[in-house]
Amino acid sequence: MRLAVFFKQARLRRDKAFLSLKAELEAAGCELYEAADALLPGTDMLLSVGGDGTFLSAATLVAGTDVPVLGVNLGRLGFLSEYSPGDIAAPLLRGEYTLEDRDLLEVRTDPDGLQPAKPFALNEISVHRSGAAMLGVDVSVDGEPLPTYWADGLLVATGSGSTAYSLSVGGPICLPGAKVMILAPIAPHNLNLRPLIVPSDARIRISFRSRDRKVSCTLDNRNLLLDKDAAIEVSVARFSLKRVRFPKSNFIGALQEKLFWGEDVRNEAD
Repeated sequence: MRLAVFFKQARLRRDKAFLSLKAELEAAGCELYEAADALLPGTDMLLSVGGDGTFLSAATLVAGTDVPVLGVNLGRLGFLSEYSPGDIAAPLLRGEYTLEDRDLLEVRTDPDGLQPAKPFALNEISVHRSGAAMLGVDVSVDGEPLPTYWADGLLVATGSGSTAYSLSVGGPICLPGAKVMILAPIAPHNLNLRPLIVPSDARIRISFRSRDRKVSCTLDNRNLLLDKDAAIEVSVARFSLKRVRFPKSNFIGALQEKLFWGEDVRNEAD
């Protein structure tokens, strides 16, 4: 098995838990190599070593390749990079895993000259004011205009991203397999606008009203500046990201363990 390894933090190359995993996989005949900008031909899987931020960067590396990503958790929360190094080698070598499809968002800019080199995001695409002035965000869903959002910005999230930035701005939690997109305003100055869930096959067009010359646009952990007169279209990409999942994975359990969902003295065991 040829395994690519992706790091964002150089110090993790020397992490004892990772080195133990690497030795165990190589002893079983696996070939491991470090991938920075591209994958070698014949790569069977990408190991994302770090936290969820590392996984988001790894997602852009495999976009459109069908190479699955396994999150090796040396970070903090670990919704995407879920598995500790010591829990990986045995089920991986026995083939005891499944591949789950995670939707990716794709952004197109108007004019095209502003198009990012990697126009995909796993969690969310967001737009923000770049200066002190409030941002007006005009949105249409499949050509149907919504009321203007007056806010610090707006994000469009996938089901995967519902436990990330979208959660922080009051969006709903969705199971990762939910085929939806979430529209959620960031610090809105409208009392009567709430997050909106739309079908995953919808096409979303966003334009701006601003006294500033630029608008910031973020694709997961990558940023670009748009002219205030630009517009973007957001849709679910034609291909998905394949995430490696072991049998004991449990999203509801992760919410309870990592975000303390349902913590209440009345829910404690007798």
